[in-house]
Amino acid sequence: MSLLWTIIIGFLAGVIAKFIMPGDNEPSGFILTTILGIVGAFVASYLGQALGWYRPGEGAGLIGAVVGAIVVLFVYGLVAGRQRRAI
Repeated sequence: MSLLWTIIIGFLAGVIAKFIMPGDNEPSGFILTTILGIVGAFVASYLGQALGWYRPGEGAGLIGAVVGAIVVLFVYGLVAGRQRRAI
């Protein structure tokens, strides 16, 4: 159930992160936004567990997942921006 909850929270976090940080280099579309949020939720859960904020098996909440999604979105923008300039 924890994995399913992380995916649901990740989807919501991806949508919120796209509203907070829109731009040209960011992915667009429903599927990419969902993937972005889910990856952000997993990143936030992993980092939170590594730093001792969450217990093992406990996922990040909505705010942590949004922050994780914004970090993933920022890194994606940097990588995608470099690839577009190189071509």
